[in-house]
Amino acid sequence: MKNDNAAVERTPEEWRKSLSAEQFHVLREHGTERAGTSPLNGEKRSGTFSCAGCGQALFSSDTKFESGTGWPSFWSPLEGGTGTSIDRSLFMTRTEVHCTRCGGHLGHVFPDGPPPTGLRYCMNGVALDFTADQ
Repeated sequence: MKNDNAAVERTPEEWRKSLSAEQFHVLREHGTERAGTSPLNGEKRSGTFSCAGCGQALFSSDTKFESGTGWPSFWSPLEGGTGTSIDRSLFMTRTEVHCTRCGGHLGHVFPDGPPPTGLRYCMNGVALDFTADQ
C-alpha cells in the first residue's frame, strides 16, 4: 500500500532490516499471523500498544477486551493513530486498519465489538509493541 502522507517511509530493504520476517509479512505485505500465537493477546497490564514498525501509539489497554478470536482486540483506537481502507482480498469486503504514521497493516475492524463503540479492532499482535504504564 502506498501511503503518500506517511511520516515514516522506508524502502522494502530498510523495512526488512528493521523488522522480523513475520513483522515484515504482516506490516508491509498485509499478512496475518496465526490466531493464538501472540503473547499480546493475553496482555492484561495497563499501558499502550504501539506500531511495531514505527512506534506510534495506537491503542490504550483501557479499550482492550477478550474477543475469543485469538488476536488482540480493542473497541477503540487512540485518536489519530490508525486509519482505515477497504480491503477486497479473499473474495470479501473488509475494513483494513493501518498505522497513519508508517502505513503498516495492523489488522481489520469489524462491527461486532462491545459497547460503547460496537467495534472490534482485531489486530495482529506481531504488528504491535506494548509498553506498560509505570
